Amino acid sequence: MERTAMSRKEFERGAVLARVERGELTLKEGAALLKMSYRQAKRMYPRFRTEGPAGLVHRSVGRISNRARAAAERERVLEIIGEHYGGKPKRGAGQRFGPTLVAEHLGEDHELKVPISTLREWMSEAGLWSRVRRSRPKPKRRERRAHFGELVQLDGSFHDWFEGRGEREGQRSCVMNMVDDASGTTWLRFGEQETIWAAVGVLRAWIEKYGVPRALYTDWKNVYKRAPTSAEEVVGEAGHTQFGRMCEKLGIEIIAASSPQAKGRVERNNGTQQDRLIKKMRLLDIADDAAANAYVETVYLPAYNARYAVAPASEVDYHLPRNPNLRDEDVFCLEHTRKVSKDFVVQFGKQGLQLDRAARGRVPAGSKVIVRETQDGELRVIHVSRLHGEHECRWAPAAPRAKKPEPATMPAEPKPPGKPHRPAADHPWRRPIVTPQREVRL
Repeated sequence: MERTAMSRKEFERGAVLARVERGELTLKEGAALLKMSYRQAKRMYPRFRTEGPAGLVHRSVGRISNRARAAAERERVLEIIGEHYGGKPKRGAGQRFGPTLVAEHLGEDHELKVPISTLREWMSEAGLWSRVRRSRPKPKRRERRAHFGELVQLDGSFHDWFEGRGEREGQRSCVMNMVDDASGTTWLRFGEQETIWAAVGVLRAWIEKYGVPRALYTDWKNVYKRAPTSAEEVVGEAGHTQFGRMCEKLGIEIIAASSPQAKGRVERNNGTQQDRLIKKMRLLDIADDAAANAYVETVYLPAYNARYAVAPASEVDYHLPRNPNLRDEDVFCLEHTRKVSKDFVVQFGKQGLQLDRAARGRVPAGSKVIVRETQDGELRVIHVSRLHGEHECRWAPAAPRAKKPEPATMPAEPKPPGKPHRPAADHPWRRPIVTPQREVRL
């Protein structure tokens, strides 16, 4: 197959040798410019002068290789491939053979030895094979939930939200962000840390605004959800956190995400707020959490949701109404299991809770009670029985227990120094060592 155009290297050689022929360069300077030896340039220059640029083309161009196979053999091999090893180019049933597998069968079944590279070239030119890129199946994005309130994503975002303004200069605040999966409706609150009470605060605000959601999508954290301990696994209990227990009372399921990408909707929303909200608060010179919460609740979030929230696939709202029988102090509180002592005192930290005399008949000594602690530090003692359910026990601060007197110890009198002990004269240590002698027989 003849080549009609010169290569870049041949074109450059022709341009330099033309300058040598015009006398602009010497042949030695031209060889250095072409990065070849002087002897090679000396052999090439006469051919250029007699044949022109065409003389620089390699002599083997267009000639059949000395190792080329006969055309009849090529046609025979392609005929066998098309008859026995052809098929569909795509994956699946009836897929055609590749050059490597064809070379094996030609040698085993037809006693024809053809290199794989030669078969690849022949089959590509004849259209019997083409390289099909087998890409991995790309994961699809999870579809949005169809109903508003069916799944709400919850996450905390630490950032320099006030850009160094305010009393806590150099410290980052945490925004607790909730985003509805179906509509993208957003609700957020500012706080210092991603704690239980911070999560409770934003959840209570969501419930007051929209209702009780069916499920929350959170991280694997001790705040939201944790793995059960070995003792809990033996009993078959789930690893509930304090926040998880509150959600269980409200009928909210907590789903833990194994990666940030799994709850990407709230993660992307955090990035949006870190750009838009920060700049808006900069214009208003907001520098503390209280002012930021008042601004986002009354001004920012209504405008943001009206612009960026989308209509869910279904018009049915999946939010549930709040159970009126559940009081806030029974739901949004920390629960601790304690044991009643023999003197009807429940020890909670460094404080003793003395149960009222009226509760001692219902709550026997040694039984377990629940101490509920609200966010403002209020304590309530709850006894749970099978017949009467939950019963609150009145209590008063217990008197501090008297410490046991330590036994008086008299300082020991120092003993007078004694005389050194000397062994007696007949002590075995003083006896001479006698070695028995052997009896010599003659």
